Amino acid sequence: MSDYIESDFGQSTYETVQVIVADRVAYIILNKPPLNIFTIGMMKEINDAINRLMKMPYICSIVFAANPASKAFSAGVSIEDHRQATVYQMIENFHNIFRLLHSYSKPTIAVVNGPALGGGCELVAFCDVVIASEKAKFGQPEIRLGVFPPMASVILPRVIGIKRATEMILTGESIDALDAQTMGLVNFVVSEEQLEERTLEVISCFRESSASVLEVTRKAIFTSFYPDFEEILAKVEEQYLLQLMSLKDPHEGLKAFMEKRKPVWKHK
Repeated sequence: MSDYIESDFGQSTYETVQVIVADRVAYIILNKPPLNIFTIGMMKEINDAINRLMKMPYICSIVFAANPASKAFSAGVSIEDHRQATVYQMIENFHNIFRLLHSYSKPTIAVVNGPALGGGCELVAFCDVVIASEKAKFGQPEIRLGVFPPMASVILPRVIGIKRATEMILTGESIDALDAQTMGLVNFVVSEEQLEERTLEVISCFRESSASVLEVTRKAIFTSFYPDFEEILAKVEEQYLLQLMSLKDPHEGLKAFMEKRKPVWKHK
């Protein structure tokens, strides 16, 4: 986006994200094309960036977008990081992104110009304003691998309703941008050419307001809608790590995906 300029964010260089602060707006650009897969390393970089942004009280909004060379906003969390040896670390680092955004409480914008699947869809669902191009798609395909999306299980039912959230999570089917807008997952759907203009229009609204007032107001909205966010997320994490991952089928599903074959479910 042409609004990006060099900033005083610091000398730290990230391998998988680019962070730019311009005119009171922080841009976290997923920079691991073509699919912007969330690895543990990428999660740590996003966590570090948000931690540093929390020391900048003048920030009025955080924008999540993908490198223009990407084919997807994000195709989700790395399958390799779901393995028994790394799954606890993966869940901790991925969910810490949401905990930090919840604590920082700055208005968040997701700019989506391609598929947002799995963890990518969860990040989009968590953002306050979602601006999508007509080529965007959204889905939670984890069930096909023998696992489920913990964050989506917490946030999607409250964003789009229990029936549609259950449908998305249990079927693994993707939806297009217009369907996502109809069910409340997306705020605006525009052509790819209009994506930047619409994003700047939303950003300009936040720039006209006090950053501190925006933060407190968003916190009030989030508290009233998710008064038990931390408690529920902790319970769902426990169900994922202790109940789901103790089964045989999740490991078979993940192994089958990496071996490019159909899983053979044992139903236990």
